[in-house]
Amino acid sequence: MKTILFLLLVVSVAFAKPKNVKAGADVLLESRFDLIKGKRVGLVTNHTAILSNGKHLADALHERSDTELKVLFGPEHGVRGDTPDGGQINDSVDEKTGVPVVSLYGRINKPTPEMLKDIDVLLFDIQDVGTRFYTYISTMFLCMEAAAENNVHFVVLDRPNPITGIRVEGPMRLDSLKTFVGWVPMPIAHGMTVGELAVMANLEGWLNNKVTAKLTVVKMENWKRSMWYDQTKLQWIKPSPNIRAVQTAVVYPGTCLIEGINVSEGRGTEKPFEYISAPWIDGKALSKNLNARKLPGVKFEPIVVTPEEIPGVASNPKYKGVQCNGIFVKVTDRNKYQSVRTGVTIVHAIHELYKDSLRFRERGFDRLAGTPVVREMILAGKSVAEIEATWKDELKEFTVKRNKALLYLEKRSTTNLAKVCQNFFITFARL
Repeated sequence: MKTILFLLLVVSVAFAKPKNVKAGADVLLESRFDLIKGKRVGLVTNHTAILSNGKHLADALHERSDTELKVLFGPEHGVRGDTPDGGQINDSVDEKTGVPVVSLYGRINKPTPEMLKDIDVLLFDIQDVGTRFYTYISTMFLCMEAAAENNVHFVVLDRPNPITGIRVEGPMRLDSLKTFVGWVPMPIAHGMTVGELAVMANLEGWLNNKVTAKLTVVKMENWKRSMWYDQTKLQWIKPSPNIRAVQTAVVYPGTCLIEGINVSEGRGTEKPFEYISAPWIDGKALSKNLNARKLPGVKFEPIVVTPEEIPGVASNPKYKGVQCNGIFVKVTDRNKYQSVRTGVTIVHAIHELYKDSLRFRERGFDRLAGTPVVREMILAGKSVAEIEATWKDELKEFTVKRNKALLYLEKRSTTNLAKVCQNFFITFARL
């Protein structure tokens, strides 16, 4: 009888639902408040810093009497996330809290000593999308650098990588192409959380003059590297106006490269980064070409769309008001899908079919890719396999360094659910 009860317990544990992920901001308020208690706090944040109770972190901190929220620092799209892509943001006062807001996406990108002189702790709480050219992480590195230079404690409130913490893809960024859409030398898809990126910045000397920040990462609870964002049970909040859903984030590392050519990346349509089109493309021909390449986890379907301006979302999109033909990047298995390979292959196919019409925004494309090699090899008629081979070794080197910064390591188990159940029924039959 004891054996049966034990086996039943094992099976019930195996079938137990995973616990919901708790973001670093909630952990801060529940069990790590000592980090900011009685301190003067600066908060680098935007509209994604929502607690499990639905309240914005800035509002929650402002209401407390045992800490002092002195200033809010806003990245691209602003503290409340209401500015379109690329729109300049000015300093202001937050309407909900009355706290001063300093824009880090305008005339300056890095807090000055004057801005930090009355700050004891600088918090960072922004949802990333797992891609090198997403500007929020550039803001984090610069804030971390400013904190290090001014002896301010830098605290990252960690959040999930929405496309899992295991996907590492694409070429490394060359030093000559360091820009705000590629601030540190890493591949397009980094497979890390913002907290892990901060740890790696200290380890690898990524900050100016290799300064090292006094860093604390408030880790999430119950997050596993294999989780997609919709498996965390956290509320999805668009990190930026055109990353509408987890599905958008899945394709974004690859199809954002389309921004660097004279083809619409889907801004101004219902599926940004999933709809790829231009007036001179034949959607059926391009779909046929791409489907014949048998890329894993994806199918391509022909579309006809007309990009339009969408207030607060898409300002003057490519081919505004012009009917375009193209493809829908339809992910059929996100666990097999390879985003960067797919993005490069789409550009490769467009060049193959429409080389007389295709134009590269040379500097823009190279900044996104992190290297001119991708563009140069496409123009030279090289295969996608040959292009991928150019970053294979450097990706291995990055992975070795990356592994030293990982904060969420899952224990491997030799027992899986099927084996547990099988052993239970075999034992039960023998009793």
